[in-house]
Amino acid sequence: MDCGGWDNHVNEGGAQGQLSNLLKDLGQGMAAFRQDMGERMENIVFVTMSEFGRTAKENGNRGTDHGHANCMFVMGGDVKGGKVYGRWPGLDEGQLNEGRDLALTTDFRSVLGEILRKHNGVKDLAPVFPGFDTTREGLRVWCGVKPVEQRSFLIDPNALLTASKSSAEKKEK
Repeated sequence: MDCGGWDNHVNEGGAQGQLSNLLKDLGQGMAAFRQDMGERMENIVFVTMSEFGRTAKENGNRGTDHGHANCMFVMGGDVKGGKVYGRWPGLDEGQLNEGRDLALTTDFRSVLGEILRKHNGVKDLAPVFPGFDTTREGLRVWCGVKPVEQRSFLIDPNALLTASKSSAEKKEK
């Protein structure tokens, strides 16, 4: 699924407008993917994310500028969905990062690491996230996915990649 055009800084609009249309397209694309996968969704974890967030306050052009924190949407067979996970930093001046955007409360590697461990059975995350201490945040159960013997895996910040366990890895189990 490719959903571009998010790097806009002007005329984002409210319930109607550029940002609303992008979110609608994203939601419809995710729903279509889920429908197309049918029962196979039980074996898939689908993640959306961005390399940057948006400022909490509107700029002078009726848009927003690049910020630090953003959200990730996760869906799939083992995902404990229907709720927001994480810690809300707040929107008061003193709670915003540099007084302009949401404070980062969760490192994306913690979420992806949890999925890799519980969904794909990856035991050592060091080669995946070099230099990142995966014990720092304890890799909390954000998604609540459980390990299974064979899974498809779709995840990438820019485009979806497919990776399945190799036959050799399956035989080792």
